[in-house]
Amino acid sequence: MILPKKMFLTKGVGIHKEKLSSFELALRDAGIAPFNIVRVSSIYPPYCKLISKEAGLKYLTPGQVVFTVVAECATNEPNRLIAASVGVAIPKNPEQYGYLSEVHTYGWTEKRTDDYAEDLAASMLATILGVKFDPDSSYDKRKEIWKISNQIFKTMAVTQSARGEKNGNWTTVISAAVLIH
Repeated sequence: MILPKKMFLTKGVGIHKEKLSSFELALRDAGIAPFNIVRVSSIYPPYCKLISKEAGLKYLTPGQVVFTVVAECATNEPNRLIAASVGVAIPKNPEQYGYLSEVHTYGWTEKRTDDYAEDLAASMLATILGVKFDPDSSYDKRKEIWKISNQIFKTMAVTQSARGEKNGNWTTVISAAVLIH
């Protein structure tokens, strides 16, 4: 059984005439290009510790297979606003799993995308914890209910936004949660 014990968040942006190369540059900017990334779904493992990117990279070796939740968005339209975000919702009880969300947006600000990713992860966690809230209520009202419930320990997001490069080169943004076992 592979159960990650640590996780870190990172983000990056890359610009290149080739879409694949812009993705590679975004991975480099995020510090995770030398690894073989396997994309996984969005569960925050029980007993997992959130650590800094700098601390997390010390556990990894170039070429290593790394399980990662990745949000990615790309454009070659000049000045088009793009964003990618990974939201995190960690339950108060460390035995319980949490949720991660991946959000990819066009035309949304970094703040709006960040808030949405955090809200999405927290909403998914709240539903399995039985926290009652109106899904149509505002983000701020839901966030207050999560705090009052005392079942959600922490919510956050890591978001990268950029505008499409002015000459039509590919611009790629990524956000990632890197799982370490």
